[in-house]
Amino acid sequence: MIIVALTGGIASGKSIIANIFEELGCYVHRADKIAHQLMEPEKPAWKKIVAHFGEKILNKDKTINRTKLGAIVYAKGKERMFLNKLLHPLVLENKKEVIHILQKKGLYKIFISEAALTLEAGFAQFFDKIIVVYCKREVQIKRLMERDQINRGEAIKKIKTQMLPEEKLKYADYVIDSSGSLKKTVEQTERVFRSLMLDYELKRNAVKRKMQNGNSMN
Repeated sequence: MIIVALTGGIASGKSIIANIFEELGCYVHRADKIAHQLMEPEKPAWKKIVAHFGEKILNKDKTINRTKLGAIVYAKGKERMFLNKLLHPLVLENKKEVIHILQKKGLYKIFISEAALTLEAGFAQFFDKIIVVYCKREVQIKRLMERDQINRGEAIKKIKTQMLPEEKLKYADYVIDSSGSLKKTVEQTERVFRSLMLDYELKRNAVKRKMQNGNSMN
């Protein structure tokens, strides 16, 4: 199985592209979904988050109010760093566990990790290939304003909390430009999928050769 990172800026279209990869037969691991599970009441991350931020971030049912928490971490870099340092290693451990299970079952050729902060977290070396989803800044701002129902200033502030798209592109093995129509995004994703299938074959053959060479030395 080839291990692939799907990353990019906030509101760049990662989730849509992840869905396309899933339809094409890839396994998609969604970091946000796992992080939300880790933050459920009485889970280890929940306890540490409540201890740090206080019960003011909780709903009546003890679940974390992500809107309140988000407002705090986007406003204060120190608080954002605390949350990321807490959650990123836990999400990575979950990723490793899932990969181990999937490799034993042999059901998938491509594992896609959809995570916005893969590069910011320093996890680039964990992956065989990195896909960066890119979209023009004005498109990104408009999408974020519509998605989160916020004004332009708030959208720009959120975008600035992440690595610049130009910096992310330096890590990319593949780039999908989602600035245009959905049709164009789908076409690009399908092309990248075909390339990943070739990458999978190359990795599989390399592993076979390594095993054969190991056996010949014994």
